[in-house]
Amino acid sequence: MTVAATQFACTWDLHENLATAERLVRKAAGAGAQIIALPELFETPYFCQSLDDEYFSLAAPIDENPAVQLGRDLAHELQVVLPVSTFERDGQKYFNSVTIIDADGTILGTYRKTHIPEGPGYHEKFYFNPGDTGVRAWRTRYATIGVGICWDQWFVESARIMALQGAEILLYPTAIGSSPTPNDHHGDHSTEPGDLQNTELRHTHWQTVQRGHAAANMMPIVAANRIGVETQGTTHIEFFGQSFITNQRGEVVEELSNDREGVILHEFDLEKLRTQRASWGLFRDRRPSAYTDLTAGSYPPSNRTTPLSPHRNRASVSSSTI
Repeated sequence: MTVAATQFACTWDLHENLATAERLVRKAAGAGAQIIALPELFETPYFCQSLDDEYFSLAAPIDENPAVQLGRDLAHELQVVLPVSTFERDGQKYFNSVTIIDADGTILGTYRKTHIPEGPGYHEKFYFNPGDTGVRAWRTRYATIGVGICWDQWFVESARIMALQGAEILLYPTAIGSSPTPNDHHGDHSTEPGDLQNTELRHTHWQTVQRGHAAANMMPIVAANRIGVETQGTTHIEFFGQSFITNQRGEVVEELSNDREGVILHEFDLEKLRTQRASWGLFRDRRPSAYTDLTAGSYPPSNRTTPLSPHRNRASVSSSTI
């Protein structure tokens, strides 16, 4: 099974963005890709950089969305699987969604982003309701895939749930770059504290957490990001691209540059990966009954009778400074 990741810059010209997506999907399919990942919200620039009521007009129902219709046409013609990311409107609700299109053009369903971020330049809570579909794995013609959306990729729980549901590969449409920079102070990321100002560290963290999902679940990861500098209001964000594919050990086997559009592909033997996962016993040796704190809602849970050792806490703090 061959997977591909694409990346490109997005403009305010919807037709141009759709044409770019189509061109890269055709390029990937022509090179043998069967499952192709596109970036998050690729129909437009990343409008969540600012708060603007007008941007709600960009949303559309799934059955009226032009990117979804294009995806269906391409999937049917090229016999490829396409998860298509969109700004979805459903009645009075708005979602950051991805619609899974199988290789015959059939819509398998839509996943709505579970984890909604909020921070300078990434104001998604203003635009999106929390997803209500739950985390899903999807059985497509070529593989069972799990699909998360950008901020979802920072949460180990989502990746593990998709793996437990039978996913054989995880895909993450993404829109991530620098923190917002004032237009009159190029390079001065004054709106965020600490290492969030450092784009190189942001990229390393972003890639590392996903490599961890791949290694922990022993399955490949495909992350598709955008590129380019996008300006809204008084700030701009430079999206750092570097879309990548890992193997089941979390090793990066394919990667794009930080500033050029393109396509990467990699072939995996799913049967060999399935056998390897089984032989390692990572899913066999899980202890769900020991993980109740994960769903306790607060920590420590109210029924804990033995307090955490203050000596243990001091030791852990001390070791972190070495």
